Amino acid sequence: MDMAPKEIIEFVQSTARSVGAEIASPWFYLQFGLILTAAGIAYVADTAIRGRIDTASLAMRWPLPLRHFARVLVASASTAIFAILVIAARITMYHITWPSRSYLLMVAAKLALAWLVIRLITSVIRNAFIVKLVSITAWFIAALSILGQLEPAAETLDSFAIDIGGLRLTPLLLIKAGALLVAALWLTNIASNFIESRITRASDLTPSIQVLLVKIIRIGLMVIAIAIALGAVGINLSALAVFTGAAGVGIGLGLQKIVANFISGIILLADKSVKPGDLVTIGDSSGRISAMKTRYISVAAGDGREFLIPNEDLVTQKVVNWTYTDKNTLVKVLFSTNYDADPRLVCKLAIEIAAAAPRAIKNKPPNCIITEFAEAGMKFSLTFWIADPDGMDNVKSDVMLALWEAFKREGIRVPYPVREIRIRGGALPVEQVVEVSN
Repeated sequence: MDMAPKEIIEFVQSTARSVGAEIASPWFYLQFGLILTAAGIAYVADTAIRGRIDTASLAMRWPLPLRHFARVLVASASTAIFAILVIAARITMYHITWPSRSYLLMVAAKLALAWLVIRLITSVIRNAFIVKLVSITAWFIAALSILGQLEPAAETLDSFAIDIGGLRLTPLLLIKAGALLVAALWLTNIASNFIESRITRASDLTPSIQVLLVKIIRIGLMVIAIAIALGAVGINLSALAVFTGAAGVGIGLGLQKIVANFISGIILLADKSVKPGDLVTIGDSSGRISAMKTRYISVAAGDGREFLIPNEDLVTQKVVNWTYTDKNTLVKVLFSTNYDADPRLVCKLAIEIAAAAPRAIKNKPPNCIITEFAEAGMKFSLTFWIADPDGMDNVKSDVMLALWEAFKREGIRVPYPVREIRIRGGALPVEQVVEVSN
């Protein structure tokens, strides 16, 4: 520890004495009453403003930044009104009596203005948790600066230190590093989103290459941001060797799957075996790939479900990609007829029906063959091509319905199993039921 407990106690005692002297002054209660009055007026005015102004339709014709600024300002109307009233009270008391007798009003006005400015600045952040964290932290720092206690507080936080592998860790250092990391990662996210929007618009890049470039750029920007943030607070990256070693041990012990999925995701993007938009079948899961993430891919089924499949499974298991090199898909329809039907007429009808299907490819004519003379009838196989495997079952169903209508029209019957039961030696035995009464 760099600061002795005695010095900390003296700092706390001096702060308590200054606060006690301020409270003992009769002007303190006058200022406190004015602050409460301003807060009550601001609350009533804010309620009236919110009841009369529709924030959703406010400044609809203004440019987006000005419209956003106006909405945030209306949402913070109570803070703005409170600050104006306290500033007016401060100016009045400043000219009537000694400046020191309106010190509390000055502090309240500065705190209100600081919160208003922080609220306007953080309004560009979309994450509610980050907004609260940044707002409270920034306002706390502003409050210490307004009260003149920022430097003593920083010295106190810097006085507690722990040396780890030549790295001096203090609460102040951790706070600075955390703040810079949050700011750097936020800016990195904005830059990554901008670059991603540019890459996705490039029509000469395949979807897999687009995803791969976006992931590489995000990781690279994140590493650069972390290095800059740590270097800005004076942390030597070579001093983090012990933490890097611990991270390596952690990966070796319990994070193998996470690393395997990450590497598998890079491999999938590099070899282009699957890409966003492909129709795939993986085990019992079938659907179209909607997104490729660092750890998994999202396969959207046609019934509203989404399967989240780890990247490692796509590398190690059998994957059916219906659109890997060609989206053209062969549809096979199996059906049977009885032996009274003419097989050549059956094949002709089937080919005509398949060729008339709206999604059938015209330059690839359908084909129908007889495959078996079975016990119940003749079995046929009708095949035709469609341009996209999406909705293949619907196409097959439409063709089978058309076949049924054509068979009814031509008098062709579809066989079905018939069982004949012969009874020898009289009637079937009937079970006798004997009722026993008490």
